[in-house]
Amino acid sequence: MGQDFIRRTMKAPPELSDAAGRTLDGDVVEMLMGACETLGASDLHLTVGEPPVFRLHGRLYRVEGYKNLTYEDTLSATCMLIGEDDPTNRYWQKFHETGGADIAAALESGARFRVSIFQQKGNPAIALRLIPDEILTFEQLGLPVAQVQELLHRPRGIILLTGPTGCGKTTTIASMIDYINRERDTHIITIEDPIEYYHVGKRSILNQREVGVDVSSFAESVTRNMRSDPDVMLVGEMRDLETMRACLQAAETGHLVLSTLHTVSAPKTVDRLVTGFPSSEQEEIRAMTSTSLMAVFSEELIPKKDGKGRIAAYEIMVGEAGGSAAIGNLIRERKSSQMRSTIQSSKHLGMQLLETNLARLVRDDLIAFEEAYNRANQKSDLLQFLEGYPIPEEYLEAAEIADGG
Repeated sequence: MGQDFIRRTMKAPPELSDAAGRTLDGDVVEMLMGACETLGASDLHLTVGEPPVFRLHGRLYRVEGYKNLTYEDTLSATCMLIGEDDPTNRYWQKFHETGGADIAAALESGARFRVSIFQQKGNPAIALRLIPDEILTFEQLGLPVAQVQELLHRPRGIILLTGPTGCGKTTTIASMIDYINRERDTHIITIEDPIEYYHVGKRSILNQREVGVDVSSFAESVTRNMRSDPDVMLVGEMRDLETMRACLQAAETGHLVLSTLHTVSAPKTVDRLVTGFPSSEQEEIRAMTSTSLMAVFSEELIPKKDGKGRIAAYEIMVGEAGGSAAIGNLIRERKSSQMRSTIQSSKHLGMQLLETNLARLVRDDLIAFEEAYNRANQKSDLLQFLEGYPIPEEYLEAAEIADGG
């Protein structure tokens, strides 16, 4: 027996509607990318068996009246973006070897996209992320301005932006790099895959390197950059142990390093850094992390209650290099389970739990309670911080189960 599904749809701009039956050639792909910009969508998805899908304010919308895409459509769009399938085409070579390839693409309007091309069920599929054309301020991002500025003026240590894919890590880290670029006299080197935000040197000198174009890997680039007189390094993602080790060594030897990890909380970030290494190396990595970690910003991007955009919520933990000896000691003593209580009791150092920020956004009527509840790492803590707020009974019972009560 069939089942009905509720799917959100949206009307496309007229020029795109007129092309609804055409194969996805270069002109149609550019129209779709342009529509992404016009509609204010963050992402565009092209998948066989579906019409084009936009992500707007965190939710997916299929284009009304558009045909379901075929293999020929997504193959044509792939060739438009990365060129023809040729043995000399390194993007296709990577696609065939690994099942995916990442590039940056731009329109004549100046709009830029991060493009992920991947294989599914034997067909090419494409996800395009629109890169905002302006770098947001710390105020616009909802960050504690004075605290972040103070951290970015420190000469050494590692700052980590963490959270799930699509939570805004790249946007936040671009804002931090732009601040350093404007306010400090430094040499900044970024290592990205691909380059997303293009920066122009202001007060600082700024060089941007792309993995696969300017250097073979993140780890190799960090190591080689040490000879290039850098003060600040942005490492787009710490994907492997070699990159993690190189970043920690760079921070330990007198550089400010900014990078990202896919972890959901500050304590879990420390665990990921240390326990990912073989047991024979963990004590050395633990010691490096305890002295080099400046701060962890764990980020969530949440739809606003009024449906007009999204808003960020942060968990902030300050490490020894940022002024918190207590966190450094907990890392050395293998007591990451005690970090939450230290974060909660260290507001004077600018620390905050994610649940504290979520509770404030709920009380300010900026996000729905359900959205905050679904993103809280400790549901019971969120409910405690929302004492006096009308909470449905089923959530009280579910929180006790979710947190192991």
